[in-house]
Amino acid sequence: MNDMFSSDLIKEFTKSKTGLAGIGILLVLVMISLIAAAVIPIDTFKQWNNPSNWISYPKTSMPVWINYFVADKIPEHVIIENPTTVSKEGKISVISHQFEIEFLSDDFPNGFIYEFAAEYSGSPLLQIHVIRPDQTKILLLSTSLPNSDTEIIHSERIFSTDEIIRKNIQIQSAGMEFYREGIPNEDLIFAGNKEKILKGNYLFLVNLYGVNEQTNIINSKLILGGKVFGIMGTDELRRDIMVGLLWGTPLALLIGITVAVGSVMMGLVYGVYAGFKGKKTDEGMMRFNDVIYALPALPFLIILAVTISNSIFLIIGFLMIFSWVGIAKVSRSMALQIKTKQYVEASKIMGQKNSKIIFKHIIPQLLPYTFASIAISVPAAITTEAGLSFLGLGDPTFPTWGQILHDANTFGAAARGLWWWIVPPGLMIAITGLAFVFIGNALDTIINPKLKR
Repeated sequence: MNDMFSSDLIKEFTKSKTGLAGIGILLVLVMISLIAAAVIPIDTFKQWNNPSNWISYPKTSMPVWINYFVADKIPEHVIIENPTTVSKEGKISVISHQFEIEFLSDDFPNGFIYEFAAEYSGSPLLQIHVIRPDQTKILLLSTSLPNSDTEIIHSERIFSTDEIIRKNIQIQSAGMEFYREGIPNEDLIFAGNKEKILKGNYLFLVNLYGVNEQTNIINSKLILGGKVFGIMGTDELRRDIMVGLLWGTPLALLIGITVAVGSVMMGLVYGVYAGFKGKKTDEGMMRFNDVIYALPALPFLIILAVTISNSIFLIIGFLMIFSWVGIAKVSRSMALQIKTKQYVEASKIMGQKNSKIIFKHIIPQLLPYTFASIAISVPAAITTEAGLSFLGLGDPTFPTWGQILHDANTFGAAARGLWWWIVPPGLMIAITGLAFVFIGNALDTIINPKLKR
């Protein structure tokens, strides 16, 4: 009988356009969760609040696709970690790293940073050149690395604002048309005639020379600063917002589904047992239910988060505690009707245990209502957690959508016009809630004949 009812339920559900739309959105969210788990390294998730992990990224940069909607192309923040490597051994060994950048923007970049780690002994010579699209070659830096009698690994960051780079550019470009007194180093490097951008391919050459000693550059990265980066831009702490959105998807589904399933099952069993037992047991259990129902959930959740812990797992547990009472009332009323059925009475006469009657004859009749309740309860759990996180009471170690909105509010993203920091997480919360509302309403329409009419 239950199998027939389940097949009829599925058949009716497939006829609901709203339900199918909800399932479609949910499948997309599940795919995003799987992509996040498979593509993004778990260390990125763990290092969400570690500033050093995002030091190479720009602050509050817009999404890169903005360039498709503006007349003047905004410079993109570029990070090159795999340069072309050329080595030459001999009396004077040379290792050369080449970084090629196609620069087609209509504005100057925000400088550049060269990060490297060199393995050597002695005192090798480091030189950095840039070859512009007009084939002008400029020596940016020529310096000896710290001397060492033993083999060491030396790490360093070289910034375009370095005064030595400034002097080298002035000496070599003072007589050239693109030279202008008082403008930043990066502007001199990328400037053409009449202070306009010189577009084209730029080649940055990094050469490390060693005399009778083995030298090697083991890590090498060039960062060209820009104002757009990534699919969803970055925040004030340089974090890639797209990473937060992707990781926030499985976290939202975990919170919503766990709280919904746990609270609905608790309320279902509690309400059915109270309705089945009746009399004083029913009265006592419902009075306790009324007490929990009367408690203001949000203030209590705030107090519990502040006084006990704001761990995301404890928040899930707190949400379950305050979410089961409504389900219990409805399931009790249904149990009062079902327990008068002849097959329930026959089970009592045959001496079956109360637990077997409840779980075999009553609860299976409430499964359609249970599924609908779970689907409808998910959005409430997600938005409640987002609200707690927005107030600063969520778990800061997890990049939930509510935590992203909290950080945006802390740094005044709305007042500064940083819409890419606010709109995407808000939309993800709304879309996820909408998916489960669609599914819940479709199930509710199927199991409730009045709604059908």
